[in-house]
Amino acid sequence: MKRLRYLLPLILIMVLGGFMMVGLTLDPRRVPSPLVDQPAPRFQLPALEDPERLVGSSDFDGEVVLLNIWASWCVSCRQEHQVLVAMANRGVPIYGLNYKDERSDGLNYLRSMSNPYVWNAHDLEGRVGIDWGVYGTPETFIIDRQGRIRYKHIGPLSWQDAQNKILPMVEQLRRESL
Repeated sequence: MKRLRYLLPLILIMVLGGFMMVGLTLDPRRVPSPLVDQPAPRFQLPALEDPERLVGSSDFDGEVVLLNIWASWCVSCRQEHQVLVAMANRGVPIYGLNYKDERSDGLNYLRSMSNPYVWNAHDLEGRVGIDWGVYGTPETFIIDRQGRIRYKHIGPLSWQDAQNKILPMVEQLRRESL
């Protein structure tokens, strides 16, 4: 009985150590989204560029598109911005959701960085972002022609991400949906 008393803490430490070792091998940027393969949440918000104009998810019905959640205060958004510009120049329709950002700051950001977006919805309160399961900025979703979320990328897109994952998936979805 006395041996068990000494072995139990050792066994417990070994089990906890095993869990920690497995945890160290996981990619912290890979957060599963319950929205993948589900219909994209519907929304309608004022456009960043023109608050009198309402834009929303119905604007990209029937298209394969990217929805990029960004903010002017987001350092990582600046890091991925040229990748978005390059993808837009390749004909990928990118819609923006300006998340928890002052309108003037978002507009200044687009003026200084260029605007790869078809339009930008202004989500000052972050309510639409919550519906989309946004953890932070930037996040990018691929939405198919049927309005289903097919992929979610958390964090800044690199050119490697665009070439290896985003652009091939967009092309595949365009072919599938014809």
